[in-house]
Amino acid sequence: MTTVTNSRTDRREVMRRIRPRRSPAVPLILLSWTGAAAVVTLWWQNTPNVVGNAEWLVGGGRLTGLLSGYSIALVVLLMARVPALERRVGSDRVARWHAMSGRYTLCLILAHIALIIWGYSAQAQTSVVDQTVTVVTEYPDMIKAVVGTGLLLLIGLISAGVVRRRMPYEAWYYLHLLTYAGVFLAFWHQLTAGAEFVADEMARIGWYALYGSVTAAMVWYRVLVPVGLNLRHRMRVLAVVPEAPGMVSVVIGGRNLDRLGAEPGQFFRWRFLAPGLRWGSHPYSLSAPPQEERLRITVKAVGGHSTALATLEPGTRVWAEGPYGAMTTGRRSRSKVLMIAGGAGITPLRALFETLPGRGSDITLLYRARSMEDLALWDELQRIAEERGARLLYAVNGPDGARPEITPERLRSVLPDIDRHDVFLCGPPGLTEHAYAALREAGVPDRRIHHESFEM
Repeated sequence: MTTVTNSRTDRREVMRRIRPRRSPAVPLILLSWTGAAAVVTLWWQNTPNVVGNAEWLVGGGRLTGLLSGYSIALVVLLMARVPALERRVGSDRVARWHAMSGRYTLCLILAHIALIIWGYSAQAQTSVVDQTVTVVTEYPDMIKAVVGTGLLLLIGLISAGVVRRRMPYEAWYYLHLLTYAGVFLAFWHQLTAGAEFVADEMARIGWYALYGSVTAAMVWYRVLVPVGLNLRHRMRVLAVVPEAPGMVSVVIGGRNLDRLGAEPGQFFRWRFLAPGLRWGSHPYSLSAPPQEERLRITVKAVGGHSTALATLEPGTRVWAEGPYGAMTTGRRSRSKVLMIAGGAGITPLRALFETLPGRGSDITLLYRARSMEDLALWDELQRIAEERGARLLYAVNGPDGARPEITPERLRSVLPDIDRHDVFLCGPPGLTEHAYAALREAGVPDRRIHHESFEM
């Protein structure tokens, strides 16, 4: 627990500790666009004077092919769970970048196929069907490219919102891993059939370096780092504790767990090696600060996996990846903080409520639930509030089921200086969307509303 007095020295120390870390989002976006500009430059340098529609079509096909190859590398990099991205940009934001770049990549791939076949067909004065057969059967590595492209298009189809919502998470997850096979199969024709690489050795070396770096990051962060983490810490379930209707805490033991580098507000992806659970890896936040030999997560039953956690037996082995997430004290930029939680969203905010540096009177937690019985971890929250001198508020439905809405007026009545607060927001989508709108109307700038979602 962190309690700071009111001396001038202590206040300076608090402000030093809550100075927000710079997000690498803007530099990374600029770096990505710089890479795209380099790809366009490569195409330009290898493109002679273009005469006639056929050459324009072929030139467009080459350019979209290069850009799709480059964007595929970015898509895979965003799947690598690189700590600089996951912990500082935010896992939810990285997931949105991955989904968006995947859609753009598929559009570029389809444009590449259409333009190159159409252009070659016009040059050879043959039908599109005949030219397609010629390209597939006679050009080097094209059979592999066709299979790889088919896999990438399949992944794009099952990742569409309408399809994905109808699929079990585990089925979607394991089918999504076919992305790696698709990328591998599609890679080789870029070097053997791409005019830019056939004639330019430095371009080939650069392309190998791009894909080699992405592959190295993927293997390191998705395979080797998790293996090392779990071999070192050897985690097992210690206990399962009911907290509220449909909500349990899972206490996890292990060796030197305080050395994981986890911060309050972060989460791990957990795989419990029990029947029916070992094939699923799901994100759950820490609901208490890490201790030397134990961690705790608190989970609300909203699906098959989360419901089954209530049946875990002590001694069950646990496989974890992380820590991930950017909703930590590093986001804070003001001495005063409001936290708004709902449902399972209380778990990361409970950990932050205990550990945020500063005067307790500057910290306020508002907990939204259906009833008093649904206020999970309430006794702990009351103890923390009493020890820190922090403010703990709740909003539950009335006896008639009436919902107390979070409005700008109510926020201002509770915190007249709400516009001078940082806000940490975590809960179901409906609550977070409504609270976000109320906070903005109450004068809280967007940059000081911190929220993170596991939804993609």
